[in-house]
Amino acid sequence: MKILLAVDDSKFSEAATQAVLAQARPEDTEVRVLSVTEPSPVRTDSGNKGYYAAIDASFEEATKRSQAVVTKTAELLRSKGFKVISSAPAGMADPKSKIIDVAAEWDADLIVLGSHGRSGLSRFLMGSVSETVVRHAPCSVEIIRISQVAKTASSA
Repeated sequence: MKILLAVDDSKFSEAATQAVLAQARPEDTEVRVLSVTEPSPVRTDSGNKGYYAAIDASFEEATKRSQAVVTKTAELLRSKGFKVISSAPAGMADPKSKIIDVAAEWDADLIVLGSHGRSGLSRFLMGSVSETVVRHAPCSVEIIRISQVAKTASSA
């Protein structure tokens, strides 16, 4: 089985990782760990170089955090016997599209990602990565909520 595990630096991604560890058999599973850093705002020729320098520095820091999360997650999975392909952060991309594209290109059997559980205005403004992935993925998708992991851990 080929699992695409989409992670970010959140407790929701940690829950998704724990779900893969609890549910998949290492000898039968190849996991690709992917993290996507969202693009920075569109630039204009307004001459505000200080503003863009701060944006560039922020993006660079986000990319470093993203790489650290991928590395940490890949090491954890490997330590449990999984065959892991770590994907460097995908650079500036829309996470929804990138997850779907990577799953299709890699021919994943399953995408696993955590749900931030946003609703109302925050969901409207930020969009739902998990909802878009479910609607457009070329394979099965498992959305992990933190409460699911707690139930799985307590019943084990």
